Amino acid sequence: MESGKADNSLNLAVSLPEAQRQASNSLNTGYDAATKRWELIVKYNGDLNGLAGRLGFEAVLLINYYAVVTIAQDKIEELLSQPEIEFAEKPNRLFFELEDAVAASCLPVRTAGNFGSVTLSGRGIVVGIVDSGIDYAHPDFRNSDGTTRIELYWDQTAAKIYTREEIDRALKAGSIPERLSIVPATDISGHGTAVAGIAAGNGAASGGRYRGVAYESDLMVVKLGNSVGNSFPRTTNLMTALDFLVREAADRRVPIAINLSFGNNYGAHDGTSLLEQYINEISNFGRNCIIAGTGNEGAARGHASGNLSGGAGVAEFAVDPGERSLTLQLWKNFTDEFLIELIAPNGERETLREGSGSVRPGQVRQALLDRTQVAIYYGEPKPYSVNQEIYFAFIPTAGTIAGGTWRLVLTPIRIVSGEYRLWLPGSGALARETGFLRGTPETTLTIPSTAAGVISVGAYDSGTGSYAYFSGRGFAVGTRQEKPDLVAPGVDILTAAPGGGYSLKTGTSMAAPFVTGAAALMMQWGIVEGNDAYLYGEKVKAFLRRGAGRLAGFREYPNSQVGDCGIIVSS
Repeated sequence: MESGKADNSLNLAVSLPEAQRQASNSLNTGYDAATKRWELIVKYNGDLNGLAGRLGFEAVLLINYYAVVTIAQDKIEELLSQPEIEFAEKPNRLFFELEDAVAASCLPVRTAGNFGSVTLSGRGIVVGIVDSGIDYAHPDFRNSDGTTRIELYWDQTAAKIYTREEIDRALKAGSIPERLSIVPATDISGHGTAVAGIAAGNGAASGGRYRGVAYESDLMVVKLGNSVGNSFPRTTNLMTALDFLVREAADRRVPIAINLSFGNNYGAHDGTSLLEQYINEISNFGRNCIIAGTGNEGAARGHASGNLSGGAGVAEFAVDPGERSLTLQLWKNFTDEFLIELIAPNGERETLREGSGSVRPGQVRQALLDRTQVAIYYGEPKPYSVNQEIYFAFIPTAGTIAGGTWRLVLTPIRIVSGEYRLWLPGSGALARETGFLRGTPETTLTIPSTAAGVISVGAYDSGTGSYAYFSGRGFAVGTRQEKPDLVAPGVDILTAAPGGGYSLKTGTSMAAPFVTGAAALMMQWGIVEGNDAYLYGEKVKAFLRRGAGRLAGFREYPNSQVGDCGIIVSS
C-alpha cells in the first residue's frame, strides 16, 4: 500500500503477506488475525460515525478529532481515500520503563510540603495512574476506615470500569476469591502498584514510613490492555486511557495529575506523531498535568546518529543470535540524497539509491540477506513532518534473524543537512546482545516523553546525588525543547508491592510519579486552596523547573541529561 495519509510502518505492514507480518512483532501490532481487522489511530474531520456506518468499521472518538478505528484490512485503502480522514497510524507497543533494582538503601519518602498554614497532601486532587493496574486491596490505597481511595478503576483487559462503591464492596469480602469475584482486576507485574505508591500511597502498611507524595489524593486507575505476560499495551490503549481520565476529571470538576511510566522508540522523536500531537492537545483540556518518564534507553545502544557533510558514514549494529524480530528506522532530511547499503554478517548486501531507478519514495523493497528477509519501506515526508524515514523490518526465514554484525553504509550524493538518526526498538523488546556498536546516548528520550505538552522526567540516584546512567536524555529532534524538564529519584525506590508490602524498584518509571505527586501538591495549593486558579499544565511545569534543585557535576542548566535538574526528596 502507498498512501501519503498513512505512516510508513502501516504502509509496509499492509503491503506484506500476513505470514511475513506474523514473524515480526512490530509490524503485526494492532492486527487481529482471527478477524482480519486492524486497530488504527486516525486524525479526522467531519462526521466519523457516519463514515463508519458506510464503510462498516468501529470508531472510539477521542478529544479534538482523534479516534481509534477498528477496520477490516481490505477496507483500509478505501478509508484513507475519504476526505474525512487526515492521517492514520498503526499502533506501537509500549514498554514499562523499569530497570532491575540492584540492592540497597531504603528511601523513606516524606515530601508533603508546608506553604504557610497549609499542609499539602494532595487533598482535592485526583492522581491518574495509566499502567499495569493496581492492587486495590493494598493498605496504602485505602482510607483509615478501610474504604478505598480509588474513584474509578478501568480494566481495559476486561473492558470493565469499577466504581468506588464496587471496590468498597469487594474490600468487605471475607476472602480473596470472594473479593476477586466482585472486582477481579489485578496487577500481576506490580509495576502500576509501585508507581501509584510513589505518587499517592499513604504509607498505611508501614505506619506512614513509606508514604508517597500526594498521600491524600483520590485515584483513578487505568489498567492498560494486553499488559500481562508476553504481550504489551499499545499506543491506542494509552490514547483511550488519557481520554477517559481527562474527561472524567473534567466532568467531576477536579484537577488531575496523570502518570505515564512507559514508552517506545518508534517515530522521529520530534513530536510529530499522532500520539504526540494528541497528548499535546489533550493537555489543554480541563485542568490537568501529564507526566511521562524519559525511558531507560540512555545506555541501551538503541540509537545512533551522524552527519555526512564530511563524507560517508557507517553504522554497525550487533544482532543477538536468538533475535526473532527486529526493526530499524533511518530518519533523514528529505532534501539530502544518500546511497544506502545494508550489509549482512555474511557480506550479502542490498543497495538503495533514490533518483537512479533503484528506489523511489513510497516504494516497498524486499531483499533476502543471510537467510533473513528484509522488508524496506522508502518513505516520504508526511503532512505533519518534513523528515524522511526509511524503515527496515528484519524477518527471519529460519526461526531467528542472522546473528552477528550488520552494517549500514551511508554515502552522500547531494547534501544540504547531512544529519541522520537511527533507532532500534526499545531495549525491552530486544535480546541482550542486540544494539549499535557505537551508540549515541543523546536523544534517547522515549515517546511520549518527547511530546511538548508533557512534563518529561529523567532519573537520578538520590543515594549518591548523581545522574542515573540509564536515564533517557537529549532534546527532542529538531527542537530546543528543554527535555527532560527535570529529574527525580529513580534508583532503589522502596514502594508499594502487590500483596500489601513493599519492594525496591529502579527506573524512570519510578522517577515520574515523584513529579506526578508534586504536580498534585501544587494544584492543591493553587486550585483547591484558592491561591492560583490557573496552576496546572504548562504553568506547573514552569514552576517545577524554576524550583528544581541542582546536582553535582553540571554547570549549565537546562541540559540534555537533567533539564533544569530535579526534585530533591528528604529522607
